[in-house]
Amino acid sequence: MSNVKRVYTFGGKKAEGKADMKNLLGGKGANLAEMCLLGLPVPAGFTITTETCNDYYANNCQLPADLLEQVWSAMKVTEDIMGMKYGDATNPLLISCRSGARSSMPGMMDTVLNIGLSSATIPGLLKKTNNPRFVWDSYRRLIMMYADVVMEKAEGLETDGKGIRKQLDDMLDEYKHAKGFKSDTDLSADDLKHLAEEFKKRVKSALGKEFPDDAKEQLIGGIMAVFKSWNGKKAVSYRRIEGIPDSWGTAVNVQSMVFGNMGDSSATGVAFTRNPATGDNIFYGEWLVNAQGEDVVAGIRTPNPLNDDTKNEQNKHLHSMQEAMPGTYKELDNIRAILEKNYKDMLDIEFTIQEGVLYMLQCRVGKRTGTAALNMAMDMLQDNLIDEKTAVMRVDPVQLDELLHPICDPAEEKKVSPIVKGLPAGPGAAVGKVVFTAEDAVAWFRRGEKVILVREETNPEDVEGMRAAEGILTARGGMTSHAALVARGWGKCCIVGAGALHVDVVGKTAKVVGTNIVIKEGDVLTLNGTKGHAYSSALKLMDATENPRFQKFMAIVDKFRKMGVRTNAETPADAKIARDYGAEGIGLFRTEHMFYGKGSEQPLFLLRKMILSEGEKERRNALDELSVFVKKDIKATLLAMDTLPVTFRLLDPPLHEFVPQSAEKQAELAKALGISAEAVAKRGEGLHESNPMMGHRGVRLGITYPEVTEMQIRAIFEATAELIKEGHQPHPELMVPVTCEVAELDVTKVIFDKVRAEVSAKFGMKTIDCKYGTMIEIPRACLLADRMAKTAEFFSFGTNDLTQMTFGFSRDDTGGFMNDYLDKKILASDPFQTIDQDGVGQLIQMAVTKGRATRGDLKVGICGEQGGDPASVEFCFKAGLTYVSCSPFRVPIARLAAAQASIKFGK
Repeated sequence: MSNVKRVYTFGGKKAEGKADMKNLLGGKGANLAEMCLLGLPVPAGFTITTETCNDYYANNCQLPADLLEQVWSAMKVTEDIMGMKYGDATNPLLISCRSGARSSMPGMMDTVLNIGLSSATIPGLLKKTNNPRFVWDSYRRLIMMYADVVMEKAEGLETDGKGIRKQLDDMLDEYKHAKGFKSDTDLSADDLKHLAEEFKKRVKSALGKEFPDDAKEQLIGGIMAVFKSWNGKKAVSYRRIEGIPDSWGTAVNVQSMVFGNMGDSSATGVAFTRNPATGDNIFYGEWLVNAQGEDVVAGIRTPNPLNDDTKNEQNKHLHSMQEAMPGTYKELDNIRAILEKNYKDMLDIEFTIQEGVLYMLQCRVGKRTGTAALNMAMDMLQDNLIDEKTAVMRVDPVQLDELLHPICDPAEEKKVSPIVKGLPAGPGAAVGKVVFTAEDAVAWFRRGEKVILVREETNPEDVEGMRAAEGILTARGGMTSHAALVARGWGKCCIVGAGALHVDVVGKTAKVVGTNIVIKEGDVLTLNGTKGHAYSSALKLMDATENPRFQKFMAIVDKFRKMGVRTNAETPADAKIARDYGAEGIGLFRTEHMFYGKGSEQPLFLLRKMILSEGEKERRNALDELSVFVKKDIKATLLAMDTLPVTFRLLDPPLHEFVPQSAEKQAELAKALGISAEAVAKRGEGLHESNPMMGHRGVRLGITYPEVTEMQIRAIFEATAELIKEGHQPHPELMVPVTCEVAELDVTKVIFDKVRAEVSAKFGMKTIDCKYGTMIEIPRACLLADRMAKTAEFFSFGTNDLTQMTFGFSRDDTGGFMNDYLDKKILASDPFQTIDQDGVGQLIQMAVTKGRATRGDLKVGICGEQGGDPASVEFCFKAGLTYVSCSPFRVPIARLAAAQASIKFGK
């Protein structure tokens, strides 16, 4: 006999499990056990462990040899508690078979009810209940569910079209229509018996097998089907979205059936102990008389409101349970109070009333919106139900997106289908008229139109149009492409990598490949940037802006946070937004961004003039003109962040990106340089590189053209000195990008020290404080971090490029294959969204350890897009980083994620 305990019983106010065993028993099994221990009316049953599910898959989808002996032993315990016997001809026990992972996956796995009905048990049930309609209704339901779940889906026979469940549903509808019936409840016992026999014939013809007429065979089939549903398509997709590991497995809950379909004194329902949409402290739910649970959740019948608080315009004419069964409702309301007091959380519960007797079938921590999560946490804290630490842990960091951006009305969105899908690059929702160029976006915006900018892909020259647009949709690009990075930085709705979109800029149309859909200029689109869905109409948006309790909640968050949170920002406006959201400085100021967007025309012209200059003298003249604008932007940003650190990254992108492409701009530059337009074009061509992302950029520009580095450093020091003289407290930091060798830092440090001394003397100051560090984005720099730290006072990991160089993936082109990598489980997640802890994470950890071995007080942060990803923030905390830096609108998310990491891992 095996020593592995695979089955845990519950029932009769006793249980072998309890609430804290959800890893082994799944959430449903652990909570059924807990409800029994609380003395609640729970039909008896047993739970097969999640470990057994993993053993089932390890055993080539065969049940472990020692399982069934434990199952039948547990069934005997269940029979004794319920006073019935499974498979018995005179007093048959019927059971349900349900899934239950440790994390709630509502509707993603399979359930079968009424198992045990067969030719041997039906006569006994008919005699016992004297309710033939109930018996035949239960039997036809068993056939429909079992054929669908066990005989078709579990066997891999499921089709997208006419599956067996659809066939049987159609037969039921056709029969009701022929009889003139409107509802399932109009069907008589004879009608249901006839349908059951017809269903069995259809099952045989469609699936090639008889519907099983043996109770034991039905149960074994049900158990295996639940295990198989763990790897069903929708379950796998849901796990990927929610970040649930495949290795967790599901438990199987085998529970005695109680029946809500035994007549008008019977019912079934689903409820939440608080409103899951708003968080209001009201009992919220729906119920149906003379029905089984699937009728409520599947929308087969329109459910009634649970109580007066749940009534709305659509259901106010229907009787509530509070009205129709006041005594039973009061009992359920008391159970609600018991459960909330025990779990100290909002719960999702399922119940059945069998001939006036209430039974609890399930309870689990309920899914909720971001607004509801915040309100519940603060209400429960105020009522002393939970403490501050628990309140902080109750809100998923990602849910804060909902509080900071407009979203599609979920009710409206359910009614429509997306015309195209892409990657969800920028959160929230946007509605507007389609334009295909940045110029048109600006022009339409200036005349008061709300626009959606649709592009094949964006580039830096589109930035004004992107700013003007409500939302952005691109056919190409990944989660860290230009469009995605810029949109997230602005908190702008954005979908990238919509591969089915073929954009014709000249014709001002976009065709959805494989369909007849053509999007024309001026057509209205709605984008859901949180899901990556685009719709061909104007959907209603919900105002999900800051909840009045948000600031109070975030103040509590910061009590527990031990890691700093900065922002990536390039303008005073962005800096102000980030500061309002609680940023503690700027972790990445990209100097090149001052040459894009509003007010950039003159500095961009001067930059181009400098780039295309011949010789150092001509270049220095252009730099002298340019430095005025650079210093002005740097000073304004330091002022916006007064008293807080600002990390300025030296000019990073390849110079050819700034070379003008249009004939008009080339002619303008030629005139300024006193050369021909042809000469301008030729000089531009001379800057072309085969692989510019790994070419002449970052620190390499300063090695070749030290005067370019000197101009930027001087602008930083002079802006700082002027602000100090004006009574402010600026804290600049200089970051050298794309380094792979400490000698690069040493060469640049000579310029840094020289300029600092000159500016300090000019302003009559002893020295000007400014930390000197580097951006770590090349694997070699991680390997040599101990050397890099000899010169660098801080490291900031550029995780976008570090990921790109570690994987050998072009971050702008992953849209073409990343979904395949995820679908085929080659990668667990997109490494440009969440830090790859196995590879990139190992490099980061190594660099932190080596760097601090050289310089004990080395500050370390990250400034890639992953700085706003909760899983990455948690990794950074565990790796000992000083701070994370992210786009302004993700600062609250990073603050909450950092606080939760501090609570969980407490360093």
